[in-house]
Amino acid sequence: MVLNAGPVGQLVMVTLLLFSIISWSIIFTKARLFRKSRRQTSDFLEQFWSSNNLSEANSITDDYPFCPEAGVFSAGYNELQKINRIRTRKEARTTPETLDMHLATLENLQRAMRKAESQELAKLGSALSFLATTGSSAPFIGLFGTVWGIMASFHDIGVRGSASLAVVAPGISEALVATAAGLAVAIPAVIFYNHYSSKLDDIDGEIQNFSTDLVNLVERDLLGRIS
Repeated sequence: MVLNAGPVGQLVMVTLLLFSIISWSIIFTKARLFRKSRRQTSDFLEQFWSSNNLSEANSITDDYPFCPEAGVFSAGYNELQKINRIRTRKEARTTPETLDMHLATLENLQRAMRKAESQELAKLGSALSFLATTGSSAPFIGLFGTVWGIMASFHDIGVRGSASLAVVAPGISEALVATAAGLAVAIPAVIFYNHYSSKLDDIDGEIQNFSTDLVNLVERDLLGRIS
């Protein structure tokens, strides 16, 4: 039926085929990525909480490139290092540390980690928008092919002067294939888009919990310096 369809119908089918190939490539790629992320996150958090200090924890972040918490921690640690270098300058040594200075440190740390969190989530969620586009547009592309095929069928009826089932059925069936193909492309894209979006929300919550715990650690350390 696809081979016997007109050029417009075949163009619609080729377009849907390309959408399907790209969508399934994204689906399988994301499945591997999320598995790696989950496994590395578990390993990193285990080593992080067993580390003696932040410097030791930072030394292992490069071993977990697919762990978003490792990226967020690395960004926060680098920000702390920058602040510490400023404080240890010769002209700053005579300035006593105040509560306002510690609050500014925490604010800088939180901003750095929020930026890193956005980057890590964007990395994990890249290309998911294509699944959303496929899910919303593929049925209409298929519907366009169906409408065009039905128009061609009615044109054949007018040319042949007959509306028998033998004349109408082949063209109508060829046209309906486009709608079926559009749905076949759109349904998996919508399912996996929602699935991965839900996973991203869960990861976002886990990152925020980790960031909160890290800020609490730094805050306790800063308060200890004041006292």
